[in-house]
Amino acid sequence: MNTASGTCLGCGYELPPAFLNLGWMPLANSYVHPEKCCFPDPTYPLAVAYCTNCHLVQLTKTVSPDQMFSEYSYYSSFSDSFLVHVREMAEELITRFHLCPSNFVLEIGSNDGHLLRHFHDRGIRSLGIEPAKNIAINAQRRGLPTLNRFFNQETAGVILRLFGKADLIIGNNVLAHVPDINGFLQAVSLSLRPWGVAVFEFPHLKELLERIEFDTIYHEHVFYLSLSALNILATRAGLQIFDVMTYQLHGGTLRVFLQKGNTHHVSPIVASMIQDEAEAGLTNSERYASFSRDVTRLKEQLLSTLHELKDAGKRIAAYGAPAKGNTLMNYCGIGTDLIEFTVDRNPHKQGLFTPGSRLPIRHPNDLLKNAPDY
Repeated sequence: MNTASGTCLGCGYELPPAFLNLGWMPLANSYVHPEKCCFPDPTYPLAVAYCTNCHLVQLTKTVSPDQMFSEYSYYSSFSDSFLVHVREMAEELITRFHLCPSNFVLEIGSNDGHLLRHFHDRGIRSLGIEPAKNIAINAQRRGLPTLNRFFNQETAGVILRLFGKADLIIGNNVLAHVPDINGFLQAVSLSLRPWGVAVFEFPHLKELLERIEFDTIYHEHVFYLSLSALNILATRAGLQIFDVMTYQLHGGTLRVFLQKGNTHHVSPIVASMIQDEAEAGLTNSERYASFSRDVTRLKEQLLSTLHELKDAGKRIAAYGAPAKGNTLMNYCGIGTDLIEFTVDRNPHKQGLFTPGSRLPIRHPNDLLKNAPDY
């Protein structure tokens, strides 16, 4: 079933119908307290369309960021692999751009300061921007300077007045979350020194398509970015992509480097990757139609496997309670009839229930105490 899509959030061009419709879904990070389990979750349409004009893949309907990020349950500090990743990232950026205490580093979407602390501990002047009040307070208690607000042109003005322009701006898994992506990138440009660099990480659309990672799609992720689309957005904001790196994190991640001036030589990998995306079909509508068929087939295979196990009398549990797991379960209609419970290391999720599917979230030790067959 397709949905009418309106206009592209990037270029204003009329969008075609959605190529993938996952139905009405609760917010993926809206974990449910036990006393509220008897009440239905608010749900919102979750469908994705491809702009044939600027190649920007996006949700057809967006939810207000205030509803999703003012209070938040995702703490990056509970992912060991991500902690290693951001420590190595900080060390690489400090070395590559010769950062010292006289420089100023700004992180957008700084969460509980897992990345920012590596700059702070080296004496480099730094500031985090975090819209979730509960998480911003957590970072502030750890001694990390953090502003509790959304990053936009108004916030950029506050930063310029209080702290000045930044030598380095970082945004990990934040660029895809911002409906006003043009205004966001303009605010980034406004906040950078003439020689400054902005570094963004986000899941790569090419990997999402090739690995059928439809569970990456949820309301917080307004955009599903290719380098081709970001190149157009960056140019519009007066920024230039000068380098890009790939990582396996989050199912396939790009780290993209942008500059305001012409300080850094543009790596040939930028043009090479844009060409590679075109050859992989990322700038062709047919590629997205085939992805939709892949998702339907994967859903059918997963449900068939789970039902076969249950029919054989097997007990099944899950490990982890991530947002993407909620997309998977709610789209496939998986609930406690198939999976008894899930576990998660994050104590802020333990004792709660997953939205929609209502799986109880327990401590990982429960997998040993009450071991399932699968």
